[in-house]
Amino acid sequence: MGDLPGHLRTCLHTGKLALLAILVSGGIVLQILACALYNNWWPMLTVIMYVLLPMPLLFFSGSDASSLLSESDSGWVNATKFLTGASAVGSIAIPAILKHAGVIGWGALAMELSSYFVFVLAIMCCIGMNDDDDYSFL
Repeated sequence: MGDLPGHLRTCLHTGKLALLAILVSGGIVLQILACALYNNWWPMLTVIMYVLLPMPLLFFSGSDASSLLSESDSGWVNATKFLTGASAVGSIAIPAILKHAGVIGWGALAMELSSYFVFVLAIMCCIGMNDDDDYSFL
C-alpha cells in the first residue's frame, strides 16, 4: 500500500473504521433485539461477559494484542489467553444455559449467538487492521 496516494490510503482506512463501527453496531442491535422481540431481558446477562472480554487484553497484554495469536512463553500472555478464552466461553454458555433452563426461546438464543459471532468478527478485524505498518489505532 506504500505506492497509493495519501488521500486514497486515508479513504481506505476510513472505510475500515466504518466497517468496524457497522459490525459493532450490528452486534449491539442483535443483542437488544434478542431481548426486545421476545419481551424477556434475561439475555442481557451476556453483556457482562462482553464487558469482561477485553479486560485481560487491556491489563495484561499491553499494546501487543497480536501476541494472543502467537506462541509465547510469557506467563502474562498465557494468563491473558486463559482469561479471554474463559470470557468467550461464558459468552456462549450464558445463553445456552438460559435456553436449557427454559428462560429464553430458540429465537432469542439464535440472536444472542449471532450477536456473539458478529462481535468476534469485529474483534478479529480490529486485530487484523492493527497489524498494518502505517496505520494503528489501538
